[in-house]
Amino acid sequence: MTISYKIATTADTEILVQFMREYCAFDHLPFEEQPRRASLSLFLDNASLGRLWLILRDEVPVGYLILTLGFSFEYGGYDAFIDEVYIREEHRGGGIGRQALAFAEEECRRLGVRALHLEVEHQNVNALVLYRKVGFVDHERYLLTKTVAAKR
Repeated sequence: MTISYKIATTADTEILVQFMREYCAFDHLPFEEQPRRASLSLFLDNASLGRLWLILRDEVPVGYLILTLGFSFEYGGYDAFIDEVYIREEHRGGGIGRQALAFAEEECRRLGVRALHLEVEHQNVNALVLYRKVGFVDHERYLLTKTVAAKR
C-alpha cells in the first residue's frame, strides 16, 4: 500500500465535493452543495488561504486534507488549522490517518508554521484517540464560533 498526496486543483472538484458530502454525513454536519462548491473554488484559487490535498492510496483517491493558514501571537507566528480531514470508511484503521497527520505536520514545517490546530466532534472517539497519540493536546478551552456575514 502506497499513500501519497496530490495538491487539489479545480479538476478535482467533483471527487472533493463527493468526499465533503460523505464527511458531513459522517460527522452529522449540514451539507449545502453550492456554498461548498463556492468555498472550494475560492480556496483552490488562493494559495495564501492554505492547501488542500487529495489523499491517494495506490494512486486512487480515498480522502482529502484541508490545511488553512493563519497567524497567532500566542504561538509567535504562522499557525495552521486542519479544517477537514476525511478518509473513506473502508480505508480507515490501516494507518492512513496517522500518515496524513504526519504529512500535514511536515508541510507545516516547510511553510514555517509554528502551531497546528484541529477540532474533533465529541462523538468521534476513534479520531480523538489518534489525535492524542500523535501529540495533539486539549487546552481545556472552549471553541466558540459566531457566523459573520460579509458586507456587500
